[in-house]
Parts: sequence; structure tokens; C-alpha cells
Amino acid sequence: MPTIDCEGARIEVDEEGYLVNLDDWDETVALVLARREGIDEIRKDRMDIIKFMRDYYKQYSAFPLLRGVCRRVHQPRDCYSEKFLDPLKAWKIAGLPKPDEHVIGEIRGEGGVV
Repeated sequence: MPTIDCEGARIEVDEEGYLVNLDDWDETVALVLARREGIDEIRKDRMDIIKFMRDYYKQYSAFPLLRGVCRRVHQPRDCYSEKFLDPLKAWKIAGLPKPDEHVIGEIRGEGGVV
């Protein structure tokens, strides 16, 4: 299984770069994952989004509706797209498991929910 190096620790990821173990995540791991996704910096506003997504997932075992994320972290309505361009990158950086095809379809507007 592939791994990433994070301050000397080897963290397992799947073939697409999603963390294998949700509990391996911390802000340092988030920075490594972000760099792998082409994002060189995670400012506080981005980290607020990531942490909210993690908390929501831990509480509900589901991905939050995108339109609610920004409101909950007190940011502009489309903050997820302005901050990450692709919400899937935000979820990957948050250390969450790869979403199923239904969620991916909704994110990309195929389900009409987002």
C-alpha cells in the first residue's frame, strides 16, 4: 500500500491518495496531503473548512452538503470552490475516505443537489 512521509512517520494512503486510517490525520498530515494535491498553503480559512468537514463526518458518518459548509464556518457561500477549486481535494486533505460515486455525482452537479 502506498505511504506518505510526514515528519518521519509513514502514513498509509490508498491508490488515489486518500488516508487509509482516519485517525492518522493531523494538521501536519493535511499539509502533506495538500501539497500532493497542488495546494502549497493552507491558511486558517482553509483549515476551518477542513476541520468542519472532519467533525461533520465523525459525527454523522456522511459528507456535509457543500452549501452548508461555508455558512457553518462563517465564510462566503461558495468558499469551498474559492478555496480549493475542487471539494474532493478538500475532503482528501481532511483525511476523509473516498466518497462513493453518488456523492461524487452530487458534487459535480450530476445529482442536482449541490
